[in-house]
Amino acid sequence: MKKILLFVMGLVMNMVPVMAEGTTYSAEYVNLGHQSAVIYQPTTKTTKTGIGVVVMHSDEDYMGFLPNPELAKRGYTVIATAPKEGKLISEKLLNIKACVAYLRQQPDIKKVILLGHSGGATVMTAYQLVAEKGKEAFEGKLYNDWSEKLANLPKADGVMLLDANFGNSVMTLLSLDPNITEQDKGNNVTVRYNLKDTVNGYVAGGNSVYKNSFVSNYNQAQRSRLLTLMAMANERLALIEAGKGKFSDDEPFVVAGAAQMRFYNKLFPQDLSLLSHTKQAWPIIKADGSIKNEIVKSVRAPFGMIGISERLTASLNTTVRGFLSTCAITTDANFRVNEDGLQGIHWTSNINNPIGNSEGITVPSLFMGMTGSYEYLAAEEIYHHSASTDKTIAFVEGASHNFTPDRDAEKYNNTSYGNTVKHLFDYVDNWLDSRFNK
Repeated sequence: MKKILLFVMGLVMNMVPVMAEGTTYSAEYVNLGHQSAVIYQPTTKTTKTGIGVVVMHSDEDYMGFLPNPELAKRGYTVIATAPKEGKLISEKLLNIKACVAYLRQQPDIKKVILLGHSGGATVMTAYQLVAEKGKEAFEGKLYNDWSEKLANLPKADGVMLLDANFGNSVMTLLSLDPNITEQDKGNNVTVRYNLKDTVNGYVAGGNSVYKNSFVSNYNQAQRSRLLTLMAMANERLALIEAGKGKFSDDEPFVVAGAAQMRFYNKLFPQDLSLLSHTKQAWPIIKADGSIKNEIVKSVRAPFGMIGISERLTASLNTTVRGFLSTCAITTDANFRVNEDGLQGIHWTSNINNPIGNSEGITVPSLFMGMTGSYEYLAAEEIYHHSASTDKTIAFVEGASHNFTPDRDAEKYNNTSYGNTVKHLFDYVDNWLDSRFNK
């Protein structure tokens, strides 16, 4: 194997271990067969090194992601990889399988834990759900991704979801531009639902306060568009399966104004009253490291509209099967974004969100949210749906979606949130050590 010196967010070739805060760890490239991965391990082995953590996102390359060295510094083994470039969730699960299988083959690894962040929570929970339930996991879903390749997936011993979002399907729904008039054309838009109209509550350069009626109408227009897209995709799938499609197996499916990155999320980045607090009191790690039990509030700063639907970068470039696998979800007529979460979503209607998936996962589970963003509220919903009898929930005040202190939030609130990275991973360390280092 080729040694790699890997700093927090980038890979640099070298032949020496990494030095970090007085502790050394190594990062080594490993070939899993048409799949690259990086193994992180502390150079001084302890019993904690026998706990292996698998890290992967649904779409991004996480081989240089922050948790990898942070966990290795604390004594754990980490294997990080990138997802398959295919569009189906089932294809991505095979990447996770390769990592779990690799760790299981190592004689010093006693436990294997899945770590899902953001969209990674979708694929990690989908993996564990299928590993525990098999083919049954796909029964009654809007799209059935099952194949015999997914039979007998090696189970993980635990799941950690760190600032999971609401699921790839739901984040797509929340990012849909309802002003698009032709589904695959970004330059055909109306201004019926104008987020930048002061009449609707928009405040330029500040925190918008959208009218309740506008939020409801906007969300309903997003839902209507999703229903249209799902009908289109199902119509094309029927033609493909009848041998009348553009290709024999799948077709391109371009959706204008549907990218789910932060720049394209709608309503709640601009209006801080939406997704602003939990329903219940939960443990939250404060800036000084103390833990208090309270209603958890988002401390994020308002984020202005940057994404423009007329650009190709704002579109979702997928396939018919990929759209149904990743984006299709059932919603009710009362779907909307509220102060304390989302309503009107059938979480178990597809396998593309961690909330519904968690209903079939029984292993010990940790759910943590970062209050410098808005994804943090998903942790509460996942916790309530989780079937695990050993589940833990906690939050980190002022941490950004990627775990570092959210500088915009600090500036907006005129405060400092301390060493959020240390607070988070010390908590994770304690959770892992107390359950699996025996």
